[in-house]
Amino acid sequence: MALVLGSCVSLQFGATLAVQLFPALGSWGVSALRLTIAALVLLVAVRPRVRGWNRGQWLAVIAFGLSLTGMNGFFYAALERIPLGTAVAIEFLGPLVLAAVLTRRLLDFAWVALALVGMALLGVDSALGVALDGVGVVLTLIAAAFWALYIRASARVGQLVPGMGGLAVALVVASVALLPFGVPAAAAAFAEPHLLALAAGTALLASVVPYTLELLALRRLPQRVFGVLLSLEPVVAAAAGWLLLSQEMSALRIAAVALVVAASIGTALAARKASEDAPGAALTGEIPVIRD
Repeated sequence: MALVLGSCVSLQFGATLAVQLFPALGSWGVSALRLTIAALVLLVAVRPRVRGWNRGQWLAVIAFGLSLTGMNGFFYAALERIPLGTAVAIEFLGPLVLAAVLTRRLLDFAWVALALVGMALLGVDSALGVALDGVGVVLTLIAAAFWALYIRASARVGQLVPGMGGLAVALVVASVALLPFGVPAAAAAFAEPHLLALAAGTALLASVVPYTLELLALRRLPQRVFGVLLSLEPVVAAAAGWLLLSQEMSALRIAAVALVVAASIGTALAARKASEDAPGAALTGEIPVIRD
């Protein structure tokens, strides 16, 4: 659980930093810079040994990278149009639906439903007094679909590619896929050192750290549990908005936070009990080992 919490904090605070770069570099430019810098950092740190990869491993890593492209690109594009808290709440439909599809027990579905209520309350609270941009909502829904694909693709990579090499190469794939959309705007960062520094900070906080932690988390948690635990991300987004953007915590938002935390704790406890009843169940069967 600590790995998922660390990922949530890093990712959402990185998103607030990224928003500050939009006026100068645009959302697609920020996405391209973020993933390119993250890819370079991981390539140097990990030095993946790709010569021995087979066709299945390459296809899994490419699919992982393309899911990263869609998830990041469309989400940042949405942030130019709708508030962070609202976007995160809407995007969370992706992993929540995935968790609901993967669940088999009534209790698991109940926790997912409780988290979904929390997401709805958080979304309503974030949207109060603000007319949501329709295009922004659609962009977020597309990002949500890519997020669900990302969870599945990263789990597959975790099964086939040992260590962090799969993530490093997937980030290269994602950055290359984003180049046609982000290069023109991102080029401005190389003329302004402070913009490049902010982009590097965004890459570390919103890419390298969270993706590494999530990759490690999925090695230890069932995908359905991982999906619901990530419901903490809208909570952290609300906290980041409060701390960095002076956004107040209303009664409705506090209620949403309470529901999400309850669902996350309930899911974690249920998963622990299931693991004790059936040792090794989380690492076998239909649950891929590995993802954020």
